[in-house]
Amino acid sequence: MVTGPSRRLLLGAAAAGLAPAVWTRAAAQGRLAADPFRLGVASGEPAPDGVVLWTRLVTDPQAMDAGMAPEAVTVGWEVAEDAGLSRIVRKGEARARPEAGHSVHVELEGLKPDREYWYRFHAGGHSSAVGRTRTAPEPGADVRSLRIAYGSCQKWEAGYYAAHRHLAAENPDLVVFLGDYIYERIESRDADVVRPHPNVDALDLATYRQRYAWYKADPDLQAAHAAAPWVVTWDDHEVSNDYGGDADKTPLPRDLFLKRRAAAYQVYWENMPLRRGSRPRGPDMALYRSLDWGRLARLSVLDDRQYRQPRTCDAVADGKRIPYDCPERLDPSRSILGASQARWLERRLTDTWARWNLLGQQTLMGELRVEDGKVSNDGWDGYPASRRKILETWRDAKTVNPVVLGGDVHCFFAGDLSLERNGPVLATEFVGGSISSLGRSNQTLAGARLVNPHLKYAEGETRGYGRLDITPKACTVTFRGVNGLDRASPVRDLATFVVEDGRPGVVRA
Repeated sequence: MVTGPSRRLLLGAAAAGLAPAVWTRAAAQGRLAADPFRLGVASGEPAPDGVVLWTRLVTDPQAMDAGMAPEAVTVGWEVAEDAGLSRIVRKGEARARPEAGHSVHVELEGLKPDREYWYRFHAGGHSSAVGRTRTAPEPGADVRSLRIAYGSCQKWEAGYYAAHRHLAAENPDLVVFLGDYIYERIESRDADVVRPHPNVDALDLATYRQRYAWYKADPDLQAAHAAAPWVVTWDDHEVSNDYGGDADKTPLPRDLFLKRRAAAYQVYWENMPLRRGSRPRGPDMALYRSLDWGRLARLSVLDDRQYRQPRTCDAVADGKRIPYDCPERLDPSRSILGASQARWLERRLTDTWARWNLLGQQTLMGELRVEDGKVSNDGWDGYPASRRKILETWRDAKTVNPVVLGGDVHCFFAGDLSLERNGPVLATEFVGGSISSLGRSNQTLAGARLVNPHLKYAEGETRGYGRLDITPKACTVTFRGVNGLDRASPVRDLATFVVEDGRPGVVRA
């Protein structure tokens, strides 16, 4: 594993007096009155020869127009081999355009594989903070270690981002975020609100852009983005609570909902370090993809919202709870992934040479029955045929060391995945809690574990994230917990598990 600089170095280099390079067009356009780098910097999608660098120009994160005039701005960027940015290896310019929310996505190529790099941006006489990133190893490289930090569900109103501050200090090689980056609704009237949202729901380009700026102005979230490259996917709240496919829970007509989805997808792309191939076209956006880390690991990232079929058994539902034996739920043709994504995933799970095959997806993949025997129709339990197909593919292809990472449910879970209850364990699942969103009581989870014996660990009262330390011999998963109501909360280990090479299943370290 490659270690990195401290958070103070990452965020303080620009303020320490490092002289910016001279950028012809950027300098010629004149000075901006206020700092446009209020949302920090980020990188993502590492490849052996490059990475995506991101920033978005915003001078007022709370303003509906972000404090920016409706005109393009030239932004300079530079990449170096050292944290002091004295050994520059790449530099250039990009245009931050108002039709893209003044975001910048620089797709770097020509870098060396498996290396650390540092970068920053310049615009209007201002310089951004310095970010650390890294490239992936070469295909087939004999990699001995990989550290991944992962999390999800960071509701602004529910708490602070101490988890992100500690995640940044882990010096991960990669950060994986599994959805609910924002929450779209106003809930400031609730008694448990810690810090209020904007006073409008996110419904269109302007309001989604404001919502992301509000979140991304948080310094602890900025620290996590500046610490390592990110790989992201979404869940429901990036658009609308519990939406699936071309509809949500509201009576909004399909054409109007797709218009809202198009705005949400556009703004998601604007605010994430994604490649141009993921840029949406109207209400459609290609987000499922995979990343190889030499021969050590493959990470396949899913989108289980955009292509899913409508929720099932609503006529007999209690909220999202439906009877386990509802015939419609058990229809073998029902898919949470859609046909194209399912075919792509099958290839990714069968053509792999990786020692560890990671599946990053939004929620708890394992079955979760409640005490009355019901299951939720909003996740994998509403589409059991899709889950079964993945497990059968792992079994039939003899896929080596499948490990599932999840989010959404605001709890830490560790569980075994099998085709049948008490059947052979085929894979291991770890849900990494939530950054700030409130979870369930541990008393409730204790009852859930009695009904679901494949769940070996459950914790719902603590916020936090998961950390994976992967070597050819083992995948060590540590659940890290914080107090989400305390900005300065310390972090502690909640539980540690070890999955040994060739031996799936949850084992406490």
